[in-house]
Amino acid sequence: MKINFVSLFPKYFKSFAEESIVARAIEKKIVEIKTIDIRDYSLDKFKRVDDTVYGGGAGMLLQIQPIDDAISNIGGLKIALSPQGQPFSQELAKKFTQYDEITLVCGRYEGFDERIIDHLVDYEISIGDYVLTGGELPAMVVADAVIRLLPGVINKDSLASESFSNGLLDYPQYSRPRVYKNLEVPSVLFNGDHAKIEQWRREKQIEKTQKNRPDLWDKYIKKENHEK
Repeated sequence: MKINFVSLFPKYFKSFAEESIVARAIEKKIVEIKTIDIRDYSLDKFKRVDDTVYGGGAGMLLQIQPIDDAISNIGGLKIALSPQGQPFSQELAKKFTQYDEITLVCGRYEGFDERIIDHLVDYEISIGDYVLTGGELPAMVVADAVIRLLPGVINKDSLASESFSNGLLDYPQYSRPRVYKNLEVPSVLFNGDHAKIEQWRREKQIEKTQKNRPDLWDKYIKKENHEK
């Protein structure tokens, strides 16, 4: 898979591509990463890529021309990162793995000229109900979530037991020491009864999902009832 980051600040992505799982995926030639500087496509002599908002309003908008020229000859899936986008999810991450090339366009300032959203990209994606200074961090979030699902990047068994893999959050996990400052690991994990361990883990998945993500729990219940 090829991933293109389209940004005013391409240096943001240097460490992303050089560390940990992403770096290993690049080394294995599972992923190729390219950065594209929007300013390289500006027709302004000062390399400006933003302008005032028609109708009035605070801030500046990213103009359509530089972004159009930057991505018009690129194939595959094109995604704009924006607080106004649809929520990113594990389901979307899985869907995006089907593409050979993904281009992530990073917003800045007051956002995009709406014609970019309507005509130049396939998705407008948000990673949460909050505002960041730009789309670079969200773009890396999306890229990381997709890359780790590609065959050969992470062990399949690890992916199968993660949060969201079955519609619920992951169960609690523990490591050594067994007791730390009177805080003990649950004894059920040491009894050797794998059926009881699985039952405990399932109960804890449900408990944690109900507590931390009632919206996810409601979605899970609706799906379960629909499949009955």
